[in-house]
Parts: sequence; structure tokens; C-alpha cells
Amino acid sequence: MAESNGAAFEQPASFAFDAESAAEIDRLVTKYPPGKQASAVIPALYVVQKQMKRQTGSAWVPLKGMDAVGARLGMPPIRVYEVATFYFMFNTHPIGKFHLQVCTTTPCWLRGSDAVTAACREATGIQEWGETSADGLFTMTEVECVGACVNAPILQVDDDFYEDMDAERVKSLIEALRRGERPALGSAIGRQTSAPEGGPNTLTTLQFAPET
Repeated sequence: MAESNGAAFEQPASFAFDAESAAEIDRLVTKYPPGKQASAVIPALYVVQKQMKRQTGSAWVPLKGMDAVGARLGMPPIRVYEVATFYFMFNTHPIGKFHLQVCTTTPCWLRGSDAVTAACREATGIQEWGETSADGLFTMTEVECVGACVNAPILQVDDDFYEDMDAERVKSLIEALRRGERPALGSAIGRQTSAPEGGPNTLTTLQFAPET
């Protein structure tokens, strides 16, 4: 029995790549020269995490999954453990069906990530980072910059980015997820990629030099 954030959980007794994962691992390994298969460790851990999501509804990487990656890539297990525990994108314990990842780095903070955090907590009942809601649907994590600063603040749900968020938009998003809906990704205000609010205001017409 293991424990995370005060909650006990069971590590599976075994892990084996299913057909989809095995094919993906084989494809990854071919990208690297013979003897360099260890370079595939990060994408291989993603394969494990995605398989656990398919099989259990929770995207995480158990110890037996790390061992399976090590065996497939010819790596000592401890080397795989080091990678899996270093990067935030790998969950080493079960999480909820939806992973709410709140960016609180400076650009998002200046644009209202505190309100996004508060709205996530109000809508889910979660109080602490890393906690899972009582209904098992949501886990909330604080993350570093997700690289979409121009449309801050950002709420990442699993692998999807929701941009230009505020408290009400967060609550609406979470309500939609509870209903089994997946709202459109990107800017919640309809921003064109990373253009200013209201649309582009520079280089809106083509300028040509006069013929000589």
C-alpha cells in the first residue's frame, strides 16, 4: 500500500503493454540507433500513462509500468524511476478522470491565475494541490509555465489548453466536463491564435512598394 497526499493507493501487481502500446513502443525505438534505445524513455512513459488511462480511467505511471519500460529499453529500473519522478507531466499515483493543471507562473498570475485556482476549488471541493475531488472526477495540480503566456491565464485539462480563463469560464468548463462534454480548446474569448483581443490591429493590409 502506497500513499500520496495522505491518500492510500494500491500499486498494481503487474503491468504488460497491450497491443496498442507495444506497437507504439516498437515505433518509438526505431527512431534511435542500436544501443541508444534509452533515449525513448520519456515517450515510453507517456505510453504507459495513456494505457493506464484507457484501462483504469486514471492517467498515471505505476512502478510495474516503469519496470516494463526499463525492460523494453534495456535500462536499469532506477534510471526509469529517476525520469518518471523528475518530470511533472508523469503522475506516479492515481489521479481523477480529469487533470486540472493550473499555471501559476508570473504571466498567468498577473492575468488572474489566483481566480482560476479559487474557481477550481469552489467547483470541485478540492482544497490542496495534488488532491482529488470526493467524486473522483478531478485532480488539481499547480504547474510551471505551459508556454501559452500570451493568452494567459491558462487551465490545462489533461493534454488540452483552455486559454483566457476567468472564474466564471472555469466553472462553466468544469460543469461541462461533469456532463461528459468537452468544450472547444483554445481561447475562451475567441481570440485569433495569439492576436490582441478584438483581432489583429497591425499588418491588416498588404503594402507594396510603388513601381519604378
